[in-house]
Amino acid sequence: MSDPSVQHQQARPAVPVLHEQRLDEVLGAAPERGRARYRPRRVGMVWRSKVFRAGAVIVALVLCGLVILALVREQTGPEGFLVGLGLAVLPVPLLMVAFRWLDRVEPGPWRNLIFSFAWGACAAALVAIIANSFATRWIATATADPASADTLGATVIAPVVEESAKAAAVLLIFLFRRREFSGVVDGVVVAGFTATGFAFTENILYLGNAFGEDQLSGSSGFASVTAGTFFVRIVMSPFAHPLFTVLTGLGFGFAAVSARRHRARRIALPLLGLLLAMGLHALWNGSSSFGPYGFYAVYGIVMVPAFGLVTWLAIWSRQRELRTLAAELPAYAAAGWLTPAEPSALSSMRARGMARDLARHWQPDRTRGRAAARAVAEYESFATSLAGLRRRARHGAVGPDFGARERELLHHLWQRREVAAPALAHAALLTARPGAHHGRPLPTPYGTADGHANGYAYGTGYGPWHTPGNGQTQGQTHGQTHGPAPGYGPGYGHTQEHTPGYAPGAYPPPQPYGSAPHSHRRPPS
Repeated sequence: MSDPSVQHQQARPAVPVLHEQRLDEVLGAAPERGRARYRPRRVGMVWRSKVFRAGAVIVALVLCGLVILALVREQTGPEGFLVGLGLAVLPVPLLMVAFRWLDRVEPGPWRNLIFSFAWGACAAALVAIIANSFATRWIATATADPASADTLGATVIAPVVEESAKAAAVLLIFLFRRREFSGVVDGVVVAGFTATGFAFTENILYLGNAFGEDQLSGSSGFASVTAGTFFVRIVMSPFAHPLFTVLTGLGFGFAAVSARRHRARRIALPLLGLLLAMGLHALWNGSSSFGPYGFYAVYGIVMVPAFGLVTWLAIWSRQRELRTLAAELPAYAAAGWLTPAEPSALSSMRARGMARDLARHWQPDRTRGRAAARAVAEYESFATSLAGLRRRARHGAVGPDFGARERELLHHLWQRREVAAPALAHAALLTARPGAHHGRPLPTPYGTADGHANGYAYGTGYGPWHTPGNGQTQGQTHGQTHGPAPGYGPGYGHTQEHTPGYAPGAYPPPQPYGSAPHSHRRPPS
């Protein structure tokens, strides 16, 4: 007769519980310093090379950019092109900064964002110009009514073609950069950069053509077509294209956090987001046909509330990532991979920024300061990825490479903890609510047993309840802590002799906060 407790354990999902029985597995499996390669290199085929694939993508985007540049310049003329370029570039930095701000909790790599922007500005814009022109001419020829063809092309053809072309960039990153596309915020940011690039090219075309019309008619000033086009497209609705495509990004983002067993949902959500983007785009393009005030009615009743709702959803998702850090990282702190103060510090944007500043200013020169701040920023990013990975594991949204990915992230954290852990702990104390220290002095940034600053030591005489200068926590001796260590929490005061299943030759065992360091390695530069 089988044991019910065994059956219950076997039915539980494979998430990193990190009790004592799993500590041996995690610590023993972590690679040594400098051995961060987890996938064998695939050789023998040129198209499997990362350099070849990256080069092919760059060449394709450059060719698309050259073609779209020639087409736009041909339609607007040299002067119109320069005027359109100068005016169209104005909202681009603001939109990019706004989307990058949303991505501050777990910043995605710039290569994905640059690819997204380039895809929107070059590839998607080229597809849209060619497809829209061909479809409009075909409808005009078939119906012998050019006016109706233009209206039908703007309200039906253009939304379908343009949103599909922009969604292709989100799909490519979702498929081929899956590790870097882990949630709703990633979908919003990738879609926003893609749409920003597309709107940039489209605005050059519209503003350049408007300037050409003003040159022919002799109009100037606020009554010119250029001024009206600039007001509508740059001042009133710079968020229009990003808003449309963000709906597609939301669909991909919700699909990324859905359980892998829900295949229908993971396919339906991106398609639903794409259909909503097409519908809102069609409504926006067709607003001028609703009467003299149709444009303003759609703008006030639909566009502004939709923009507010999507903005709220993106900010809520960002805050949810911070709550995930506070909920998931304490398990790793209990196992010794993080210090007890780090989960609260990593879940606060104020503490994270303060930790980077502290690490920078604690160094004796600017070069080492930048390296330390970069190490802390990387530490924060890897910790955020680790918390998100654990949360997705709880919901069954991870693949069979979950264990390897978890060990890889822990490896990256361990290599940077000597610099990041003291800065984060100090930031946690500085950002704690008043009175939380109960009169205890704040820790000094660096302090060794001989009183000299080394700049990179982790845990050397550093902790909320340490005795300054002795390099140990009160009530703790080297290798003899049997009870709860002050400042580390109940049950976490074990050293190597008391760590079950510690594997020699792997990483150093988790030490109580405030114990002597294992080494004084410099941070990765």
